[in-house]
Amino acid sequence: MTKILIVSDAWAPQVNGVVTTLQTVIGHLREAGNEVKIISPDMFNTVPLPVYPEIKLAVLPKRKMARLIDMFAPERVHIATEGPLGWAARAICLKRGWRFSTSYHTKFPEYAYESARIPLKLGYKIVKRFHGKSAAMMVATQSLEDDLKARGFSNAVTWTRGVDTNLYKRQGCPALELDKPVMVYVGRVSVEKNIEAFLDLDLPGSKLVVGGGPQLEKLKSKYPDVTFTGPKFGEELAAHYRSGDVFVFPSKTDTFGLVMLEAMACGLPVAAYPVTGPLDVLADCTAGKMNEDLAKAVKQALTADPQAARDHALKFSWQACAKIFLSNLTPL
Repeated sequence: MTKILIVSDAWAPQVNGVVTTLQTVIGHLREAGNEVKIISPDMFNTVPLPVYPEIKLAVLPKRKMARLIDMFAPERVHIATEGPLGWAARAICLKRGWRFSTSYHTKFPEYAYESARIPLKLGYKIVKRFHGKSAAMMVATQSLEDDLKARGFSNAVTWTRGVDTNLYKRQGCPALELDKPVMVYVGRVSVEKNIEAFLDLDLPGSKLVVGGGPQLEKLKSKYPDVTFTGPKFGEELAAHYRSGDVFVFPSKTDTFGLVMLEAMACGLPVAAYPVTGPLDVLADCTAGKMNEDLAKAVKQALTADPQAARDHALKFSWQACAKIFLSNLTPL
């Protein structure tokens, strides 16, 4: 048994790929006999992130963080996010001479450049400062690992993701009956997801957006012909996937895109841009279509075999994901 401490600024009630991944991996680690503690924002005084008020940021967490760490006495420390908790845990580990691991979930430099024109060079300087002292910087795909190594990162290692193929499956009734073909997006409704690139496509049929976020009300007003459902979970989410004919993934800043695997497990071919995330998740998959022209990718995906999408998703397991995570951890 290993005592593993995970520090994350992203945690329930947030709904995103980071939280889903951590919660699922922690479950598998505990089933394998490890003792795992999560330090999350709900343990601290917080303030809402101005752009995304549903995201809570811990205020001056370092002192309490040190007490929580001492009470648990971990053998491994993993810092999952680059927020206030992540920076505080990093500082404590460095002060004590402890080795620790980190993970890189979102291409923040690209997002900061697209949303606020913050120079990429500055963004990567900050990212490198945070992760540079890490014994292992876990990233979701081989292409992202290669990209970071080309940028001077020497500690990047691959940590893939998994999908629950018992929950997400082709069998079952759809949640909605919309005009065919139905193109589905699932995820946060926020600017970094590039959703308008999907909604602006001139294609026959219906568009379905499942998820919540700061852009939801704006996009509902701007695109009245699109069906917006808000967030869905569990079996209800799986039924919404099954309401579609193709899954559209317009993001250019995600490092993986867990929703693509969920969609494929439900038998939906995927249309995406040829960028980090899709390039790895959809590699060698005949039901994954990538094109710089997203409309062309959608049209190609509509002719793809749904069973090929399902078969591809079956290659990914959460058990393997948890084993890789554990192997990447380092003793203090």
